[in-house]
Amino acid sequence: MYLFSLIQPDDTLTLWGIIVVLASVSILLEQRYTWASKLTGAIIALIGAIILSNTGVIPTESPVYDAVWGVIVPLAIPLLLFHINLSKIWRESGKLLLIFLISSIGTVAGAIASFFLLKDHIPYLDKISAMMSASYTGGGVNFAAMSAKFETPGEWVSSTVVADNLMMAIYFVILLLIPTLTFFRKRFPTPHIQAVEHEADDNSGKTLSESFWKRKDISLKDMALSVGTAFFLVIVSFKLAGVLGERIPSGENVSFLLNLLNGLLGDNYLVLTTLTIIALALFPSYFEKLNGSQEIGTYLIYLFFVVIGIPASIPLILKNAPLLLLFVFIIVLINMIVSFTAGRFLKVNLEDIILASNANIGGPTTAAALAIANGWKNLIGPILVVGTLGYIIGNYIGTFIGVWFSGIM
Repeated sequence: MYLFSLIQPDDTLTLWGIIVVLASVSILLEQRYTWASKLTGAIIALIGAIILSNTGVIPTESPVYDAVWGVIVPLAIPLLLFHINLSKIWRESGKLLLIFLISSIGTVAGAIASFFLLKDHIPYLDKISAMMSASYTGGGVNFAAMSAKFETPGEWVSSTVVADNLMMAIYFVILLLIPTLTFFRKRFPTPHIQAVEHEADDNSGKTLSESFWKRKDISLKDMALSVGTAFFLVIVSFKLAGVLGERIPSGENVSFLLNLLNGLLGDNYLVLTTLTIIALALFPSYFEKLNGSQEIGTYLIYLFFVVIGIPASIPLILKNAPLLLLFVFIIVLINMIVSFTAGRFLKVNLEDIILASNANIGGPTTAAALAIANGWKNLIGPILVVGTLGYIIGNYIGTFIGVWFSGIM
């Protein structure tokens, strides 16, 4: 790892510019080129950040990166949740929601099995398990929340990120291949695959990703209300969590129940998620009219993807990532087994199973990207809605796993 860098840690403007430009280029490549769309912009952003930091162009630590973790990530959570209509999830998505929840159980089972197999071989595995169980239920936002909550050392966060993204890239390729395999097509209904195969070729020259993220009707008021509401929810939630965290006792001299309550009610991200959901339930018409919040939130997550790749030290990755890769592999394998076995038993469409598992492991945006890449247009909206549910339950699952495993390590 470079001790010195071309750009200094206090060069705030330049570092912000690099993060923003790299995220923007990743999105551009993802929407313009088929290979980039299948690789996903998130992986492109992360790889670009790793290259810049390991070649000494940018520093591995800076207050700018702290700002992304402390401001950008919290803002992204409510923005990505604004488009949820709780009353429509079950009605519109049906078995997709059911298989997603079952797939989440597979993630939990995988995290438990992987932890007990490797807890004596990987340091901080209780913290890493919390991060990955939350991330493999929701997405990058949950990963960030759990890494911040359990204060996982930065170098292990970086190594876990690299192992996670390598595993996700491999699994993404597998999920892309599954619809082409006769073994799966004979055993599961495939209505969307068949529809695509009979559809005429699109000669517009646009990738499906670009077609999905097309221009939308958005006003200055939409942007103002989306960002303003997100900031309001973040401020209220963090202040409330701070008060509750101080008022509810914790430590070795108090009961497990009080420690659990302190961990739940004093957690910034759990309180933020909870208050956002309450707001959505109380004012559904207000949030339904906010256009652009999903785009803004997704863009903020791309900034996060850049930042989490920056501290990655290649020598440390070579030393630690093999075991971490095995750790995440076990989680993904069990998630896949549970998802496809349950889907087979419940006669769920193959496309639904693939997207549900993808939404758990890679988050709703990568699942939507997979749907877009395969041309399953009618599933893009539902998987974004259902997959975003993982953002809600992911932090709860991660917190439970982290608190449980911390008592074992």
